[in-house]
Amino acid sequence: MSHPQQTSQEHRPGQLPASAGPVLLDLARTAITEALGQTAAPIPDANWLREPAASFVTLNQRGALRGCIGSLSAHRPLAEDIRANALAAAFHDPRFPPLGAGEWLAVQVEVSVLSPLERLAVSSEVDLIAQIQPGRHGLVLRYGSYQGTFLPQVWEELPEPEQFLRQLKRKAGLPPDFWSLELEVYRYHVQKWREPQAPAGKTT
Repeated sequence: MSHPQQTSQEHRPGQLPASAGPVLLDLARTAITEALGQTAAPIPDANWLREPAASFVTLNQRGALRGCIGSLSAHRPLAEDIRANALAAAFHDPRFPPLGAGEWLAVQVEVSVLSPLERLAVSSEVDLIAQIQPGRHGLVLRYGSYQGTFLPQVWEELPEPEQFLRQLKRKAGLPPDFWSLELEVYRYHVQKWREPQAPAGKTT
């Protein structure tokens, strides 16, 4: 198994150690590799892996999304959350068929660990836009049974705040021009790591 490399990380007090990225990427890749019936190297243990944390695992194939599943709240140890979300992204994302062994080596893994959600007091969409920083903040919208989130990485594809919000509302199942004072808005940031390419440059 090729060893993943850390490619992106935000350093803030109280966050994960600098060595966390390669461990988390290996953890996600190992979970999927073993589920496909292949042999994977063991993952080293660490105290910080046992601490509750929320994460997302994103799979990309030749630059296109191949699966993305995650948690918004820290409800289980980080190692368990990464493993569960990796398996869900690979085999249970309803937008894609289950990942096959033949395509696995062409898939790039990305792991994001979320900060706690911060609820925003907003009176309008203009007010909301003033409280988020493109490229840094992820966003959660909740309205009744409707909910959607975009990780900060989505700003790379949707750099304009108005466009970002319109697409997030659509993802949540709401009209793109929807607004209500009952809309709940939360922001967060992430530590993120991404494999630079499919391991060993292999493709299917």
